[in-house]
Order: sequence, then structure tokens, then C-alpha cells
Amino acid sequence: MVYDLIIIGSGPAGLAAAIYAARARLSFLVLEKMPLSGGQILNTYEVENYPGIPTIGGFELGMKLREHAEHQGTEMIHIEVRHISLEEQGRIKVLYTDGKEYRARTVILAMGAKYRTLGIPGEKELTGMGVSYCATCDGAFFRGRKVAVAGGGDVAAEDALFLARGCEKVYLIHRRDQLRAAGVLQEKLRAAENVELVWNTEVTRVNGEEHVESIWTRKKDGTEQLLEVDGLFIAVGNLPQTELVAKLLQLDETGYIPAGENCVTELPGVFAAGDIRTKQLRQVVTAVADGANAVASVQEYLYKMI
Repeated sequence: MVYDLIIIGSGPAGLAAAIYAARARLSFLVLEKMPLSGGQILNTYEVENYPGIPTIGGFELGMKLREHAEHQGTEMIHIEVRHISLEEQGRIKVLYTDGKEYRARTVILAMGAKYRTLGIPGEKELTGMGVSYCATCDGAFFRGRKVAVAGGGDVAAEDALFLARGCEKVYLIHRRDQLRAAGVLQEKLRAAENVELVWNTEVTRVNGEEHVESIWTRKKDGTEQLLEVDGLFIAVGNLPQTELVAKLLQLDETGYIPAGENCVTELPGVFAAGDIRTKQLRQVVTAVADGANAVASVQEYLYKMI
């Protein structure tokens, strides 16, 4: 069978695309390598900036998006796409998985992003033993303890606030002298008595044998300090998961897929939606908008193929 569309990934962009594809009565399929749908939003404790929903848990929002897509009749297969090739001068895209292949006239790339690491000594060795990239996943293990968060954006601020609810002390370590996080989050941080902001500082080493025992930090002036903490939560941004198409598409200098608001890429019939495309703001609301725009572009492309 040759589908009209295959969507790779089931985060907010992929699920929104599925909803719009179903309403457009396209023959389509969603392929997702993870056991759960929702993308990184599943690891977000609370979402307060999705229009119409003042407050909702990230996991709950992810499940609602999936339920909506399934209600529209979305067929989803949890399997990883290993390779993509082109046939009939690119008119047919072949997606190869372990032991099976799927064919489609168009593809929406919505693989999202993954956590960026610090790349410092001890980080890899102690990941899962005190080093974490998900405060909402692992924060409960550090109740009553001292922890550090590395980063300065919205995610770092949200992680620090979440951890402050149960931890004795939270150090928020940022390499600059001001945060990039939204103003409302900065206000909450300043009001949290057990959160200490550590400016112009980087984490340079994680120490410990079987678990995190301390971290070394270094200020811009070269001053080093040892902080005794039980956990280090790293929130320094994301890396786009574009390895699958690195040989098919030209990526920008940071690994993102160049595509505008219409999600059109340089390869006819291939579209990029969500956190993997070049854009100013990567949030749930912009990912959902991408999903809708990508399907509109898919419909236009298919119409021209007739």
C-alpha cells in the first residue's frame, strides 16, 4: 500500500498533523519509536501557556493530544524508522524499519529533539545515579536533599521550581548574569526561599562513585567552587533528532531542518514540523501550529501530483 502521508513522530506536532490529516480524509500512518506518544511534553510537570487551558500537567496534555488523534481514527505503530529512500524520482518515499517497509507519497518529519548534554567529566558515568535531564521524572528521588540545576531558560527555571517543592536546597547555575526564562518564572524563582541563583558560572565536573556526591563549578573569573549536592539536573537546551535525514536534507549549522511556516523542505513531498525545524520559538503551541500547516502543505503537494 502507498499512503498519502506518513508522519514520523508523535509529539504535539505529529499528533496535530494526524488530527488534520484525518479530517482531510488522507490515507496516513503515524510511526513512533517510543512506547508513549507526546514527546518531551510528557516530562513537563505543568503547562501554563497553552491557550484555553490555564494549567495542565504535561503528561495529561500529551495523553489528551493522543486521545484526540485516536478519536479521529489515527493508526499508530510504535516502531523506529531506520532509513528513508526515494523511488520514482522522489514521488514515492520508502521508510524502512526493522523487518518492514512503508511507502508514502509524502512524509512529515516530526521527530522532535533530545536533551543536550554538558559533556563534562562524570556526567555520562553518573547519568541515572544523580545526573538527570528530567526533573519531573526523577525529582521525587531527591526529596529533602540538595540539588543543582544547570541552565537559564524556561525549562531550567521550571525544573528548579518543581524541585524546590520537595528539596531542601536548589542551586540554579547559569553561565550568564541573567536568565532567558519567562518573566513570570523568574518572579517565582525570586520568591522561592530555597532556590539560590548562581550567576556567571558553569558546572565543570560531577563527582561521585555510585551516586552524585558533589559538583565542581567555575565562574567567569576562574574561581572554582565545590558544591555538595545529591543530584544534578541538566537543562541546557535540546538537539534536533535529524540523524535520520542528515543525508537526504541539508541541515543548518545547529542541525535543524531549514523550513518556513509552511513546513516545506528542499525535498519535494517532505515536510518538517515541530522542534526539528528552524524557528524562533519552540513551544507546544508552535509545534501544534506546525502540524496543521504541514498537512495543509501536504494537501497542496498531493493536489499538484494528480
